[in-house]
Amino acid sequence: MKISIGNDHAGPAYKNAIVAFLTSKNYDIINHGTDGFESVDYPDFGHLVATDVANKTSHFGIVICGSGNGINMTVNKHKDIRAALCWTKEIAALARQHNNANIISIPARFTSIEQVVEMVEIFLNTEFEGGRHTKRVDKIMY
Repeated sequence: MKISIGNDHAGPAYKNAIVAFLTSKNYDIINHGTDGFESVDYPDFGHLVATDVANKTSHFGIVICGSGNGINMTVNKHKDIRAALCWTKEIAALARQHNNANIISIPARFTSIEQVVEMVEIFLNTEFEGGRHTKRVDKIMY
């Protein structure tokens, strides 16, 4: 499975931990994130991840910024993207089960690295339930 990841200056340590974990599980990674801590613009990285997922270059995406909000808003502007801002493993699971989210957005300043790695694992291994949720997900795109 191929995963695209992007982050701004708030997320290099998170990205590195996630990439190490996913690589150990044999995921292929497309890294669009910065490795530095100098201020950069999160939309520059979010658009790259969203494009990969929308074009099916990647199966899923992971985006990281300080609050998770800005980069989440950015990726959700793309057609066929359903990004979910997650700060607990329960929300990550529900984002997949009920919303068929294809990108997880992570708030680096409000989560721990250990917590985030667990959320990503759950997000990637949780299936969409379909059923009554399908008609709701179909109504998201306006």
